[in-house]
Amino acid sequence: MSEPIIKVEGLSKRYILGHQAAQERYQSLREALSRTLRSTLRTTRDMLSGRQLIQGDDPEEFWALKDVSFEVCKGEILGVIGRNGAGKSTLLKILSRITEPTSGRVTIHGRVASLLEVGTGFHPELSGRENIYLNGAILGMSRTEIRSKFEQIVSFAEVERFIDTPVKRYSSGMYVRLAFAVAAHLEPEILIIDEVLAVGDIAFQKRCLGKINDIARNGRTIIFVSHDIAAVRKLTVNALYLERGSVKMKARTEEVTTAYLKPQSGDQNSPEPIANYRRPYRNEGVLEIVGVTINGQPFGHVQLMIGEKLCIRIHLHISKEVESGLASINILDSELRVVSSILSSDVGYYLNAKVGGRTINLSLDQLSLAPGIYFLSLGFNQTVSTLGWDVVENLPGFTIDGSNNKAWMMRPDRPGSMLIQAANWSE
Repeated sequence: MSEPIIKVEGLSKRYILGHQAAQERYQSLREALSRTLRSTLRTTRDMLSGRQLIQGDDPEEFWALKDVSFEVCKGEILGVIGRNGAGKSTLLKILSRITEPTSGRVTIHGRVASLLEVGTGFHPELSGRENIYLNGAILGMSRTEIRSKFEQIVSFAEVERFIDTPVKRYSSGMYVRLAFAVAAHLEPEILIIDEVLAVGDIAFQKRCLGKINDIARNGRTIIFVSHDIAAVRKLTVNALYLERGSVKMKARTEEVTTAYLKPQSGDQNSPEPIANYRRPYRNEGVLEIVGVTINGQPFGHVQLMIGEKLCIRIHLHISKEVESGLASINILDSELRVVSSILSSDVGYYLNAKVGGRTINLSLDQLSLAPGIYFLSLGFNQTVSTLGWDVVENLPGFTIDGSNNKAWMMRPDRPGSMLIQAANWSE
């Protein structure tokens, strides 16, 4: 095995959170002066000792990462997975030298390009052309090197008409296309990608995945963070599974993703928070999926029989009045392949709702799926919108039991997820 190009040893990152203590409804002058004096003394002490300054009376330690260690070899594509809040983005910010660790050591051999969020490294007042040259210079490339790649970058990003327009006027899709094109074409030894491909459309995502494969074949190293487990499985051989800031598992991608997708054990009345499956990039502030039940039970704990009725109930909190909203549900198999895609527009249903709570129901009279574990991806958006209002992905959905099957054709040695009733053969 080749020498590691990235070596992480005992990496930890601590943040200090400030919480304002609960105050009595009526507070005396003496109490107010005492509180102010304590806060001033603590701030002075922290300044003199070089500690982080915080707001609030009750400081709390939060470890975003705790004793993380792993290695990445040259030419490897490492997948990094974990629920929201697991520490993935903090890890990548440290690897990108944006954030300093509290303790531990990171050794990197090579030039790093990072694509951590939409428009990272872009100056909003500069044009697309100027930002390409700026990013190339940051990566240590000469103007001649950048010029030789310029046409490829612009063509891949499909922003020819807007290349001399300030990027602050770009749509989110244009922004991420150009950001990815710059990072991928300026030939860094190490490319770090954090979830941003979720912003683009399907055609662009496919081109990006193809480009990532090309980069790896040329011997460069990629760290790929995504909630799209199917993409992680397709692109990577090894994966790192983070949970609550620590490494839960690092092994072959198939083994790691299988452990990640396994429904969490626990009280059926207390399923995992829906936020653990929420897509990071979305149009926040319109609506939010706050709960999902399947046949009246919490997601991930539902046992169904072949041919049984399915009812998915989605609970929403709407922050802004919605008109002509589009709902979508994808049913995925254990390999996260979509076996059915259901759009509300197929039957002419669009969401129109005022601010407040709302419940949406999807009913299927007969579920003709083979025995196995199934997942759900649910989303709400406007038909012309690139970013969804809210999207939850790879939600543990239900398990289908075929032990009592009599009416449906089923053979375990035959591929496919869809079942049909006994067919008539004739000449």
